[in-house]
Amino acid sequence: MTSAGGHGTLVGFAGFTRALAESGMPVALDATGTYVRALREIDLGDPVQVYWAGRATLCREPDDLPRYDAAFRSWFGGDVPAISRTRGHRTRTARIAALASTRGPAGDDSGEETPQLQVAADDTEVLRHRDIAELTPAEQAHLTEMLTRLRPRPPRRAAARRRPSRRGDVDPRRTLRAMLGAGGETVSPVRHRRATRPRRVVLLIDVSGSMAPYADALLRFAHVVTRSHPAGTEVFSLGTRMTRLSRALRARDPHHALAAAARAVPDWSGGTRLGETMRAFLDRWGRRGLARGAVVVIFSDGWERGDAALLGEQMAQLRRLAHAVLWVNPHAGHSGYEPIQSGISAALPHVDRLLAGHSLATLETLLEEVHRA
Repeated sequence: MTSAGGHGTLVGFAGFTRALAESGMPVALDATGTYVRALREIDLGDPVQVYWAGRATLCREPDDLPRYDAAFRSWFGGDVPAISRTRGHRTRTARIAALASTRGPAGDDSGEETPQLQVAADDTEVLRHRDIAELTPAEQAHLTEMLTRLRPRPPRRAAARRRPSRRGDVDPRRTLRAMLGAGGETVSPVRHRRATRPRRVVLLIDVSGSMAPYADALLRFAHVVTRSHPAGTEVFSLGTRMTRLSRALRARDPHHALAAAARAVPDWSGGTRLGETMRAFLDRWGRRGLARGAVVVIFSDGWERGDAALLGEQMAQLRRLAHAVLWVNPHAGHSGYEPIQSGISAALPHVDRLLAGHSLATLETLLEEVHRA
């Protein structure tokens, strides 16, 4: 690979994007333009810089990475620069269910043993820390039961009214009233303090293809949070468009709630345009009151098909409106994770905390973070 910054060289790189498209990897026209602009800012003689310029601008989902690597080797020759690779597939093993041998009914001397499904307490603890995307169907069913046992506590904010308290400021009116009731004698001062009321919580859940392994569990988690405080919780789906799911998730029965939410989402397992959907949220709901003073939680892996700069602008506006902004990325709990995706990189400067959300234990930690906010 030779170092050159002329027009002809960049045309050759544009041909690489056509090779990607022919290999079956979707490459948007705006992504090609972004790729060419990125090439003007790097040393074209360095294969590592060229590799990362293409990977950061052309790859939109994790499934694109193997095709990109194969096309890079074929087009430029040589090996792909040494990087930390995506975690390989591991054989899923049921950890929450164990078959215990028990004797048959009383009086049965046949000696045959009947397998009976049991769930051990230690396996349940292991399940709390397992990656949701790696669970077997039996483990997913048990995780659903565990999610229903969560007891979210909404964050609190100071109210305008005050209430009697053993500690706090002296309440002059009640103290004077107590003195009059005692015939003018000195009494212990009556104290009061500001009352609190629940603070609104807004959950924005990415339902694109890259988040598909987590979407069902996250929607069930959102249903639990919504049911704990229906009037103060709002839920939206993120994808190529934004959909309000609050009313659907207020249903008491989780199966009915999830079915209604699935029917309401038109772009399930589609692409992701975080910047455009965030702008739609702010224009239609956020600035009109939903985001003002709220704790906003965004569940997304940060893969952005649209303009990352637009996402950064909208996140800056959201941060000025909200009380706190938390970003939950399922991949943040994996060893060696780095926030290099275009979306998460643009959003991080405007986020209070980046949290993992790949397991039940991390979702429990999220609930505590929301409560403390």
